Amino acid sequence: MITERTDPNTEEREGRSVFRGRPAMEECPRGFRSAVLVVNTRSRQGRTAAATALDYLRLLGVPVVAAYAIDDPSRLAETVREALSEEHDLIVLGGDDGSVSSVVDLLAHTDTTLGLLPLGTANDFSRTLGIPFGLEEACDTIARGVVDEVDLGLAGDNYYVNVASVGLATGVAEALSPQLKRAAGSLAYPMAALRAYAEHEPFAAALAFPDNDHEPVAIDGLLQVAIGNGRYYGGGLVVAPGSGPEDAALDVYAIEAGDPVSLARVVLGMRTGEFVENERVHCWRTSRVMLVTDPPLPINLDGELVARTPKPFSVAPGALKILVPPRRMTTEDSVFSSLKLTARA
Repeated sequence: MITERTDPNTEEREGRSVFRGRPAMEECPRGFRSAVLVVNTRSRQGRTAAATALDYLRLLGVPVVAAYAIDDPSRLAETVREALSEEHDLIVLGGDDGSVSSVVDLLAHTDTTLGLLPLGTANDFSRTLGIPFGLEEACDTIARGVVDEVDLGLAGDNYYVNVASVGLATGVAEALSPQLKRAAGSLAYPMAALRAYAEHEPFAAALAFPDNDHEPVAIDGLLQVAIGNGRYYGGGLVVAPGSGPEDAALDVYAIEAGDPVSLARVVLGMRTGEFVENERVHCWRTSRVMLVTDPPLPINLDGELVARTPKPFSVAPGALKILVPPRRMTTEDSVFSSLKLTARA
């Protein structure tokens, strides 16, 4: 439950712990009028970090006027929609990549800014933007950061932040239970990948490029097709060299199935993006692509299965306003470290 230390005013409302209280202790350093904190308590660190995050943000002057601890992730979108209807200009979201993806459709092309607290297992969107994983440093970013406008991917009319994929990644998403994430942490992804690989059936795909920047292709015997917007996915894997959410482009790759040794080389190259040089990998950079698979397959958007092929994909340049570090902050130069040093003196 999110509680306020000196003036508790918390209620339970339809499965949500809700705090409404006075604004921040000091004037907001970024000039926001009012902020709402929404925390997915099912994310890896969500339950333990919720109350502490509220204290940190208010100490730093972020004008948090309401805070919600959400036990049911399916209610995140409803809570953010309510905050938008109340015209708050900053929404601070605590959770994993799936939490971001579930609400980004509501935030796209609005004047509301997103502040992100990475509380999940992979936190790939935060990794892409250089947002620190430590709770204190992430709160520093919200209080002292700069507003950036980053691209979003579109699968049909569904926005996503990191990557859309079919094939092996779908099996990985199905194998990544919350219990496995909590128990194994970052090792949950390779464990789920091994399980998915054992059950995977190769498929065929056809890709067409409406802007005629590439020739249409058809490839059989595939392991995976991915269409990336961000730089990282799957716990730190690189979508492609030079990929990122500010290049107004999507990075598309298709991996042919093969023997375990060949695929191991591909996987090793995913940590740096060098896998695109492997002979079993086909790559394209584009702003629009149409994907058709045989058989039709579910599409994994940032870890959630929310669509099926065939599907058009495109990029929405600068669609999301988000707070990012003015530079890469460390524990040593955070506000909280300064407070601790002062206290020791």
